[in-house]
Amino acid sequence: MRRILSTYRYIHQPLTAGLLAEIGHAKIDAIEVFCAPSHFNYRDEQKIRELSDALGEYHIELHSLHSPTERDLAPGRESGVPISISDIERIRRLDAIDEVKRALDVAERVPFRYLIQHIGHGRDAADPRKLDAAFTSLEILSVFAKARGVTIALENTPNEIGAPASLQHFIVDTHLNDLRLCLDTGHAHMDATVEVAFDAMRDRLVTAHIHDNHGEKDEHLLPYDGTIDWDVTLGAFANAPQPVAMVLELKAQPDGIPTLDQIRAAFDKLEKNLDTKRDRATKS
Repeated sequence: MRRILSTYRYIHQPLTAGLLAEIGHAKIDAIEVFCAPSHFNYRDEQKIRELSDALGEYHIELHSLHSPTERDLAPGRESGVPISISDIERIRRLDAIDEVKRALDVAERVPFRYLIQHIGHGRDAADPRKLDAAFTSLEILSVFAKARGVTIALENTPNEIGAPASLQHFIVDTHLNDLRLCLDTGHAHMDATVEVAFDAMRDRLVTAHIHDNHGEKDEHLLPYDGTIDWDVTLGAFANAPQPVAMVLELKAQPDGIPTLDQIRAAFDKLEKNLDTKRDRATKS
């Protein structure tokens, strides 16, 4: 199991070389960078060069970027102005497409494999107009991404438009066959169960956001600190038709946890339990 950490844990602080040094010293193999300008300004050539240099120095791979979801997210703020590729207003949708393109341009300097993309926002219903808007956006973005060696992976979100089964139907109906899927365990737990979401997404699943909650709020807790059944969840991952990259996507708590030591311990526990599940799957 590769140890991949989302920088969402540090979303309210700049992604500096010093922070990447700490992550590297914690024996984390790769990262997913969350594209929020106050954290990582994906439009700034100097910031991209600094990221490239630090990743090389500390031997960390850039596994993926999380596509921008909001504009003007400043330190200490919980939300900004939403960016949505399924916006039915053409001007706002084109603006969202442009923001995603700028994030994809990072691959020209720092290669990465996946761009994690939401197609819904908030509690969006499966409005046909929004699905058409998402199709228009992703038809453009999938070509743009492919030219840069990047695959777009749609993430399940706790709404109708981003539900696991809806994402599968969307790809089938639009014939956007280059798209893949990212399973978010926390979102799945709020909607139904991780196992149900996994089964709906398994044939296009390439990467996953791993975190826990109590089934009501998107808490982004360490695995085993909420109510997700990790025995069942890891059993699903162990029996996946292809290996799925597991990215810890955690949220900073007011008391400063989780620390990197706690994150390492979480990786240790996940790896041990996943290996046990895989051994059983191999013998059965």
